Amino acid sequence: MTSNTLKSVFWSGFRDGSPFILVAVPFALLFGVISIDAGLDLVETMTMSALVVAGAAQFTAISLMLDHAPTFIVLLTALAVNLRLAMYSAALVPHLGKTPFWLRALMAYFMVDQAFAVAFKKFEEQPAMSQAHKIAYYFGCLTPIVPLWYVFSYVGAVAGQKIPAELSLDFAIPICFIALTAPMMRSLPHFVAALVSVAATLALIWVPYNLGLIIAAILAMIAGAQVELWLKRRAAHD
Repeated sequence: MTSNTLKSVFWSGFRDGSPFILVAVPFALLFGVISIDAGLDLVETMTMSALVVAGAAQFTAISLMLDHAPTFIVLLTALAVNLRLAMYSAALVPHLGKTPFWLRALMAYFMVDQAFAVAFKKFEEQPAMSQAHKIAYYFGCLTPIVPLWYVFSYVGAVAGQKIPAELSLDFAIPICFIALTAPMMRSLPHFVAALVSVAATLALIWVPYNLGLIIAAILAMIAGAQVELWLKRRAAHD
């Protein structure tokens, strides 16, 4: 296997991950702006971005801080939001489980929704890819996204107050998650889980500290799993 081949796979991943720049940049800018508004200073904002590297959890934590939620609620909720990364990791084990531990730790640190979605789709479509190619492709996917998260979190924190309000940077959040979720809606359990999560989130909007999101996520996972089990039982009887 030549280095040129690995480079081509890396750049293939880079190209596939690049469209998410359009949402990652305003997403990061918005986090920088909101974190300063919430009372964090520049060092605290950048430390949070560097340690967490997870926009959804960071926005959730900032939102709870603005609501003056207890610290343990902030930590618990942010952790619950980030539990999806554990599911991402489990999904990647069949493809990257034999990678050396230090490299898996590095990949886990840099894991973001966009890189996972693109890489997992590729691995499922091309199961014959070698381990080295999968690693190169994975890092290619995250390279156009993660560095920009750091850079524009900083830009948002430093210059956020000068960004005109009419730019409405918060458009990036729903667009980002729609782009991530839509391609994964490939089976009945996926659709049921999505519908339950939306319905439960709306029904539990009254629950304080956004804890309704956690309950909705648990209900959605249970619903999706039950539908999948029902389909398997039905197939066994046919």
